Formats: sequence, structure tokens, C-alpha cells
Amino acid sequence: MRHVCPSVLFAVLVGLPAIAQDPTEGERLFQHKCATCHGLDANGAGPMAPLLLLQPTDLTQLQQKNSGMFPFERVIRRIDGRDPLVSHGSPMPVYGDFFEGSDVSMKTPSGQPILTSQPIADLVAWLQSIQQ
Repeated sequence: MRHVCPSVLFAVLVGLPAIAQDPTEGERLFQHKCATCHGLDANGAGPMAPLLLLQPTDLTQLQQKNSGMFPFERVIRRIDGRDPLVSHGSPMPVYGDFFEGSDVSMKTPSGQPILTSQPIADLVAWLQSIQQ
């Protein structure tokens, strides 16, 4: 993601309409880019998991492990690399360029806007839909 002056970012975010999220596209992205480590069911048991020093998170439990609230902003920041994960050895995801795309604004549960890409917005929508 590009770094933008905060005042410019605010002006842009205020003017952006709500975006459509496509959980079906998010699932497709997950299956092609994330399931190798996180598993087809996002339960952390992908075929690469045994080779990793830190085991992948069970992504179906994010909401349950966060007092019943989906950690919307944290998930976006992990995927787009603003909150890097040491176990990946590089910014999350390893496929960072793949998740680049047109910038879209999403609102966190508190109403605060956050800028991300359309592929990440779709992926987050799918992750929200699979919470147990």
C-alpha cells in the first residue's frame, strides 16, 4: 500500500462511497493464495503448516478470540502489511503485490474509515462470513 499524507488521506476517505464487498471473490482469493498455510477451511491446518515455526492461525476463530467482535482493522492491517507478522519472514501476505488494486474505503465497526484494496476488502468479507 502507498503511504499518503494523513490530511490528504482524510479528504479522500470522506469523499469515497461505501464499497461493495464480494465474499465469493474473497473465498476464491483465499483458496488460491492463503490456503496453503491456513488450510482450505481456514482452520490453520494447511499442508505447509508443519514446516512453519509459528503455526498459522485458525481464521475461523478470530471473532471468538476477540470477545465476540471481528477484529476488522487488525485483519486488514495484517493482510496489507501495515501490521507485519514475523512468522511470514516478510510483510503479510507473501503475495503482497497480488492484493494490490484500486484503493477503497471501508468503515470499521466504530465508523472510522480505513483505506485498503478491493481484493483485501473481498477477502475480509469472506473471513467475516466464516466466523464460528
